[in-house]
Amino acid sequence: MSELAPLWSPSTQYTKKTAMYRFMSDVNENYSLTLNNYTSLYEWSIKHPADFWQQVWKFCDVKAPTSYTKVLEHGETIRDAKWFVGSQLNFAENLLKYCHIQNKDHPAIIFHGEQRVKRTLSYDDLYQQVASVATSLKKMGIVPGDRVAGFLPNVPEAIIAMLATSSLGAVWSSCSPDFGFNGVMDRFGQITPKVVFATDGYYFKDKAIDNLATVKKLSENINSLTSIIIIPYIDKFPNVDQIPKAVSLNKLLEDKTSNTIEFTQLPFDHPLYIMFSSGTTGVPKCIVHGAGGTLVQHLKELILHTDVRVNDRLFYFTTCGWMMWNWLASGLAAGATLVLYDGSPFYPNANVLMDLIDKTKINVFGTSAKYISALENDNRKPIRTHKLTSLRSILSTGSPLAPESFDYVYHNIKKDVQLASISGGTDIISCFSLGSPILPVYRGELQCRGLGMDVDVFNDSGKSVHEQKGELVCKSPFPSMPLCFWNDADQKKYQAAYFSRFDNIWAHGDYAEITNHDGLVIYGRSDAVLNPGGVRIGTAEIYRQVEKLSEIIESIAVGQEWDNDVRVVLFVKLQPDLKLDDDLQNRIRQNIRKNTTPRHVPSKIIQVPDIPRTISGKIVELAVRNIIHHQPVNNIDALANPEALDYFQNLSELEEVG
Repeated sequence: MSELAPLWSPSTQYTKKTAMYRFMSDVNENYSLTLNNYTSLYEWSIKHPADFWQQVWKFCDVKAPTSYTKVLEHGETIRDAKWFVGSQLNFAENLLKYCHIQNKDHPAIIFHGEQRVKRTLSYDDLYQQVASVATSLKKMGIVPGDRVAGFLPNVPEAIIAMLATSSLGAVWSSCSPDFGFNGVMDRFGQITPKVVFATDGYYFKDKAIDNLATVKKLSENINSLTSIIIIPYIDKFPNVDQIPKAVSLNKLLEDKTSNTIEFTQLPFDHPLYIMFSSGTTGVPKCIVHGAGGTLVQHLKELILHTDVRVNDRLFYFTTCGWMMWNWLASGLAAGATLVLYDGSPFYPNANVLMDLIDKTKINVFGTSAKYISALENDNRKPIRTHKLTSLRSILSTGSPLAPESFDYVYHNIKKDVQLASISGGTDIISCFSLGSPILPVYRGELQCRGLGMDVDVFNDSGKSVHEQKGELVCKSPFPSMPLCFWNDADQKKYQAAYFSRFDNIWAHGDYAEITNHDGLVIYGRSDAVLNPGGVRIGTAEIYRQVEKLSEIIESIAVGQEWDNDVRVVLFVKLQPDLKLDDDLQNRIRQNIRKNTTPRHVPSKIIQVPDIPRTISGKIVELAVRNIIHHQPVNNIDALANPEALDYFQNLSELEEVG
């Protein structure tokens, strides 16, 4: 990687104010060490995992009435490790602990909707509403291990319902309301929930979209359901008479029989969440995560890596179908105020989220790489139009953040800000690589590997390599590994998903490189890696060069089987009214050849009107690859724009010699 100077470096004064610095000082004092930088702290954390995670538990003040007898108990494989053995805790109690510390009127949640809806819930409001919903769920017969699901936009009631569910030891799962009926059934139908929370609709780009017909179909097709709880959102008094088992949330909130929450204490690895894989090539995998592992991992990432402080305003642009929603919710355990937004980030214009930073005084702003790229393409310069004085950190995930997007942030959003590109996933409900407030930010790089995460990059022979591309792996157990996959009694699906590549090593499916700064670069998903002539190429390497050209909005590259080899095919979506001519094709190829290698240069470049992506905004290379090879895409309900797949079918250009 480049030896250019960092784009941002924390001052000594700034560093000493961070939780990461205080944590390192505590480690030095408690273990008689002299760790003096992030690298030494990281090395200690992976060599002494039990000591490290015990220190996280204490530093982040985990509430557990029954303490642990052993921090880490190794098993036959890293998958069999047990953490904080003997402890009992409740996830919701830990997220609500500041309700008894903060002033009761202090905001816990600030909500802004696209339709200029604004609401604030104080810590007292949040606690009381969770208490009412939890009491009602208990009366409905919900007990530990039962599944409760949310078919919800990113509204405060989603947080309330999750907290009420987890307070009882039940298992929460959610997806956003823009999933079609089949997409929801592919998810909730597998996990057989007893209760579903749903709004009557949602807003997007100034449209109120009624969702009651889908909710009605769910009530008729999920046989395990005993209740559907309807949350009024687009209508104050939605008509739910035709929906079997429906009850209004307003009735539940009227139940004031208990103004305290009885938190059910359960083992550290009691199930908390069921998360879903994207499901673009088959029925989604149902990934079960434990309460304790999720809690300690999120606390580490929020308090240490993101430096979220008590009273901070924490924001992430997300839906309830993306794991960043679960991560955001855990910000309550750090004493933060959650800022929620529901709707399009570009309605009525592209300033909407930048406006929100100034209006609500957001300190930590999280978004996707695609959003940052879209701001740049729209020629927005918030550094000139907004104050952004409260903004301390910008987080980006969902796809690799291009080096040019780093430049854009520092030139056009804010110069003095920590930009943390982070990477992990639904599989671990957390991050393998992320930011550190005591490290510099280098162009195009994730700042560091996460504390306690024994992350490495392996070549095809299974050997560790630095400053070379390879498979991102984790060599040791960590608390937020999935407990299991739902309905995978023999754990064959679990084993195949992460441990089939290397023996007893978690292979995450990312194509990556550890840099000379000990940061990381992610080059894309390894299952989407292109392999022309036997040379592995990460798709992100191509996108970074292609999308430098102002004519191109977005691109997607796949490998086409051709003449006993694989050739690279690049599809491009251009700015309105532009056509892909010979000149633009030549400039695309020249840009790629100049900045990468001749192997990266596509054999075919084809213009398409749109590029398919998941509801959370990720482009779907595997689905396109299936389409061009005349193979089925089994779960188009996971796509935000499934009609885009039609543009890739039976293209005459793909039958031509390149």
